[in-house]
Amino acid sequence: MTALSIIVPVLDEATGIDACLRALAPSRQRGVEVVVVDGGSADATVTLARPLADRVIAAPRGRASQMNAGAREARGAALLFLHADTRLPPEADRVVLAALGKAAWGRFDVRIDGVSAGLRIVAAFMNARSRLTGIATGDQAIFVRRAVFEGLGGFPEMELMEDVTLSQRLRAVSSPACLREQVSTSGRRWDRHGVFRTAVLMGWLRFAYWRGADPAELARRYGTHPTRP
Repeated sequence: MTALSIIVPVLDEATGIDACLRALAPSRQRGVEVVVVDGGSADATVTLARPLADRVIAAPRGRASQMNAGAREARGAALLFLHADTRLPPEADRVVLAALGKAAWGRFDVRIDGVSAGLRIVAAFMNARSRLTGIATGDQAIFVRRAVFEGLGGFPEMELMEDVTLSQRLRAVSSPACLREQVSTSGRRWDRHGVFRTAVLMGWLRFAYWRGADPAELARRYGTHPTRP
């Protein structure tokens, strides 16, 4: 068993998967396993990923189901879940393993890369909110001890908010390691729809979920295919 596995759920990520996986090459050289989980891509994602990952597997489409499938196949004693448009900081594997020596799970601070004004403020708010509440989002590259993840049954297989729900369950086990090191994630949605509009929508989605709204309906309101990673 390796110390750490990085699990990357993908769907039609041919334009970015090469850069994503090449950025993980130094970690692989240090013994980190990289597992790519494809949800049925219609482009060249799988072909591009195979030479740059330890394993590429298929799973039913949906970020939660794909990440759970990757966790089942992974050999790591610790798991890190990475979106294809998110980049880890240098030495991330070493930082994660050190953090998991003290906490059962954790996440990174996030930086949003884009052209829109205000993205730095949005990221600062996200990081502060996460540190205050103990709730992480998938963009923050959640990592967890495998035994804890399995003990909680993995990600709930829902169309949206699977990361928030898992965080709530993990928080009952231990407070998260809130790392100051930053991951960088794509701001393409913020640029496309506008920072203010996107921030309001995301805030409303979280509030509606807290009030008991159906995650499938929230996924439709979010404006994505409900099963897209």
